[in-house]
Order: sequence, then structure tokens, then C-alpha cells
Amino acid sequence: MNNKNGLFITVTTLLILCSAVLPAEAALPENFDISKNYYSVYGGPDLNATLVGDNQFSRGDTATLNINMMNKGEISGFKSEKDADIGNYADEMLQQSEMQYEAQATTAVGILATLKSDNPDIKVKSEPQEAGTLKQGKESSNPTKFTIEINKDTPAGIYPLTLDLSYQYQNNVQVGGDDFDSVTGLVTNKEVGIWYENKTQTQTINIEVKKEPYFEVTNVTGDLYPDEGGMLYVTYKNTGEETAKDATVRVSASDPFSTTDDQAYLGTLKSGDSEVAVFDMDVDETATPKPYSLSSEIFYEDSDGHDQTSDTIKINTEVLEGKNSLPGFELVTGITMALAAFFVMFRRKKQH
Repeated sequence: MNNKNGLFITVTTLLILCSAVLPAEAALPENFDISKNYYSVYGGPDLNATLVGDNQFSRGDTATLNINMMNKGEISGFKSEKDADIGNYADEMLQQSEMQYEAQATTAVGILATLKSDNPDIKVKSEPQEAGTLKQGKESSNPTKFTIEINKDTPAGIYPLTLDLSYQYQNNVQVGGDDFDSVTGLVTNKEVGIWYENKTQTQTINIEVKKEPYFEVTNVTGDLYPDEGGMLYVTYKNTGEETAKDATVRVSASDPFSTTDDQAYLGTLKSGDSEVAVFDMDVDETATPKPYSLSSEIFYEDSDGHDQTSDTIKINTEVLEGKNSLPGFELVTGITMALAAFFVMFRRKKQH
């Protein structure tokens, strides 16, 4: 590239793809002449990730985790590999230039963040996310986002997630050139070779599934017939860890069901307690005999005195075959009608 001083600089970037920092004796990139290397630097990037916001979630949640990153890297020291020739101005300028380049060894380039869960109850739905480049002492301008799903049956507790941060960093720099311009004090044919390596840092991000009431239907009884309906008895159990106070359940009746009695009071349910709710259900006369599912939800007060509403709780029930279509019904009806007719005729004869 030609600048206003007529300076020509060639920058060669040498990328070494490896999964971790290689030892000092590792093979050098092609065209990297170690004999022209003035310094070796010790240190590099050090990424620190933190979860922004609350880390507490409810079982059954789909949540977005916002992860912020900061580069706390530092250079711990330099090692002189080659001294500049005294009086050789080009050599002295190259040595100073390399020192400036070496100071960039703490920059994490092209960060790729991958979040993983080893627990089947916690699923990471997001693919690896690009998080840009971070210089020393800098913080990410925007959080890196990951979506997780928490199984509705997940026990309360702390769950560690693994965050892998992969990036490239500057492992070494080599400068070269021999044309020194005494007027500008610059090496006009300076070449810069930058040797990058890959590195992965692993960190744990903890999330917590909160202790709270959780409700399940453990039993459903009741005979429901078309055009008649009946009483539906539903047993609710608090399988969570906390007490639900003043709990009331409401059922949502949908076709072919209807009711004017859609709520039932359950009272206070401690962890492990069960209570039966009774609903008077009407069934449409055209209802098809088969299994059906009704939705319900429970309103309660939590241990902090806050009003809460449960997730939707399914009630699996069934509409039975109509009584008028039961086997033998026509025969019984016919016999009953025949007996009634005989009784009427018998009374008429007796009156005569």
C-alpha cells in the first residue's frame, strides 16, 4: 500500500489452525523466519463471561440468556530473541515496530460462543453465536443471546451450562525490510508477518430452576353421556416444592362440553398434597363417544404472598356411549311398552 510518504508496507497474515495454544517449539508457519524475530511475547486474551439479568427460571419456561463478555487479557512479559544491529537504522526501526505489534497479542479475534447442556431437562435451542472481536480491557457492546427450554418436569435446583469461547489470537509477529529512508526515518519496504493461533476457553454458566408449586392431575372419574353430562371428579396434586395457598381451579369447557360450574376451591396445598375438584358438566346431544381433553388452570398465592397462575393443566376424560344406544336397550324398551299396553287392555276388560 502506498501512503503519502511513499512508504510501501506488506503485511502477511499467517494463520495456524489448532485447538489450543501450541508450545514454543511447535512448527512455525511457512515463510516465518525465526532468525528475523526480535521478540517473543507471553500472555494473551482472557475472556470472562457473565449472565446478564436474573438466572432464576420456572420449570416449563422457554427463556433467553443474555451473556456479556469482557477481555481481561494481559501481557506477562517479553523475551528478546534478537538484538538490533547497533548503527543499523533499519534494524533498529524494525525492532521498535515489532514491539508495537507484539502489544496486540491480548486481542481475541473472531469469538465464537457455543452453549451446551449435559442435562436432558435443559435444552439449548440456539446454534453457536458469533461475538466479534474484543481488545484488552474491553467489554462486548451487545450481549450474546442463547435460547433454552426447561422441561416442565425439571426438579428445582442449580443447573450448570458449559460455554465454549473459541477465538484466534496473535501468537507472534515478525517484521522485515532493509530500505531505510533517512528523511522520514522509516523502512520503506517493511514486511509484517503475523502468526495467529486458535484458542478455546471454557466457562460454566449456572441457571436455577425455582422452587415453586407445580400441579398435576393424578385421577379423573365420572360418567359423561351425550345430552346428559354428569359430575366430573378431578384430583389435583401439588408435586412442586412450595405451598400454594387459597388455590382455586377453573376448567375451560369447549365443544362438546359446557358448564355453569367451572370453578372449584382446593384450599391450601402443601408439597405432596392432593385435593379433588368437582365439576357439573353438560354434554351436547351430538357428542361423539370418544376420549376428550379439557384445559384447566389453578390460581393461588405463593409463599411471598403474590398471586400466581399455573400453566395449563390437561384433564383427560371421555364421553361414553349414549344410554339410548346401549346393547339391549331397544329390547328392554319394547318389552316395557308391550307390558304397558297389556296392562291397559286388561284394565279395560275388567271394567266391562
